[in-house]
Amino acid sequence: MKNVAFIINPYSAKKNYQPFVDLLKKEVENANFYISESLHGTENFVRDHFEKTDIFVAVGGDGTISSVAKSLINTGKILAIFPAGSGNGFSNETNFTKNLDELLAKIEAFKFREIDTFKVNNQLSINVSGTGFDGKVVKEFEKTSRGFTNYIKVSIKTFFNYKPIQVQFKSEEFKKHDGEYLMLNVANTRQFGNNAYIAPHASTVDGLAEIVLVKKFPMYYGAIFAARMFSKNLKEDRYVSYLSVPEIEFSVNTKDWHLDGEYNEISSPIHIKVLPKSLKILV
Repeated sequence: MKNVAFIINPYSAKKNYQPFVDLLKKEVENANFYISESLHGTENFVRDHFEKTDIFVAVGGDGTISSVAKSLINTGKILAIFPAGSGNGFSNETNFTKNLDELLAKIEAFKFREIDTFKVNNQLSINVSGTGFDGKVVKEFEKTSRGFTNYIKVSIKTFFNYKPIQVQFKSEEFKKHDGEYLMLNVANTRQFGNNAYIAPHASTVDGLAEIVLVKKFPMYYGAIFAARMFSKNLKEDRYVSYLSVPEIEFSVNTKDWHLDGEYNEISSPIHIKVLPKSLKILV
């Protein structure tokens, strides 16, 4: 087997990571793994094992994957995934499953492809990041025990009280899109997670990010929006707009962001820039 290191987020999968560790020890002789308790610890582990490792496996959700990926951008090292998060959007989009034997077979085959990532100011994102309503939802969601049910509960509660954000674009080309929005998302892949497809036509290999602008909509439209999102049929209409761009700048009157499902405070002005073919990922 190729030189592989597993980085495990112990807070994913409802903190029930021990069964994975036990199975890993059984299936892989002298398995090299690290149970990470901080972003700094993950960075140190990758740095310390960088020269002798071909593939780094992120065991966790999109936030964990992103934290590993940022140390692998444009390095030639390969990212692999064992999904253990609450949404698993990125792993769904890159065809990784909760099957260790399948993952080990992929590692043995040692095939990879190069995909795009992007930055929000100086912070990396690999999947979907955003501000406005969903940034606030993630902020409140992180106070719960997570899980899809809690996400829905927090989303509904937040929707009724949330005031639209004000977005202003820097370029004259996009000034016509200045205005009030429920949320603004930047998508590298098609879905948030849990098969909620916010950008059905997004691609990780086209050098573009999908900017998804959603205006605050009436309650009756909520069911339509959800049905379209979960059936991969969300499209432009009076409430939803898409911009496909390699780079864009704008200001927004909130600091509430989520980066791949993890809450962050980011101050305007905002600079989004795609990093084409910047990450090697196992296939």
